[in-house]
Amino acid sequence: MASLAEFPNIVVKLGGVGSVRSGYDWHQRQIKASSAELAEILRPYFEVCIDNFSAERCLFESNFPVEKAANSYVILWNPYKRITKSYSVSERAALFYGTAARVYRI
Repeated sequence: MASLAEFPNIVVKLGGVGSVRSGYDWHQRQIKASSAELAEILRPYFEVCIDNFSAERCLFESNFPVEKAANSYVILWNPYKRITKSYSVSERAALFYGTAARVYRI
């Protein structure tokens, strides 16, 4: 990720981990993962991206309803809130909508 972060035109989408192809078995569980569990599992992956690219070059996304097989919409987004709890208001704004609005020009 550090090597990719050297290229200023690269932006990282953080998400898609609830799909069947993600490598996790969440879609097969009788009891779905909690947002706390997902935050604990996803934190190291997401933080390495945010640390290398900054919040200005990362954005949270979902593949909902594809991810519905693994999690509800709320459980999908709550880990992102947990992971960024200690981030600044501007960093959270970038991750949750600012970067996407800028990149997609919306």
